[in-house]
Amino acid sequence: MRNDYYSVAQIAEMLHMHPKTIQRYIREGRLQANKFGKSWRVSGHELSRFAEETAPSQRKAQAGPLPERTKVSVVMDIAVVGLDHAMRLIQSLQAAMNVKPAEYGNASLFTQYIDELSIVRLTLWGNLPFSAAVLDLTNTYLSQTKE
Repeated sequence: MRNDYYSVAQIAEMLHMHPKTIQRYIREGRLQANKFGKSWRVSGHELSRFAEETAPSQRKAQAGPLPERTKVSVVMDIAVVGLDHAMRLIQSLQAAMNVKPAEYGNASLFTQYIDELSIVRLTLWGNLPFSAAVLDLTNTYLSQTKE
């Protein structure tokens, strides 16, 4: 009979949990594991027992809310009329980034004016609330400017 062993990272991925949570369960004795070198390994039998005892609703609750786990990247080309229009748009977005709320977390916004195409290219990355806020701000700015 073959005895499979799984690492903490493999178990975390399979159960949609954070690896630190799996390590805590091992320390607490809720998940039986064996030490191989410097890392913990859990047998397939022990993993099955643990997975059956741990309700899926518990695992999902520990994974964090959807907007925090979801990351969005957007590339947007905005037609502008000249460098002045482009600079006003870019400066407005950069000013908003300077005062972004903490709940937007690690987020980034890059801007580029492409003169040959008369566009401003926005590249943004962050969580769902951040991305929605930047898109909404951009829409509001563009709807108020008539150039």
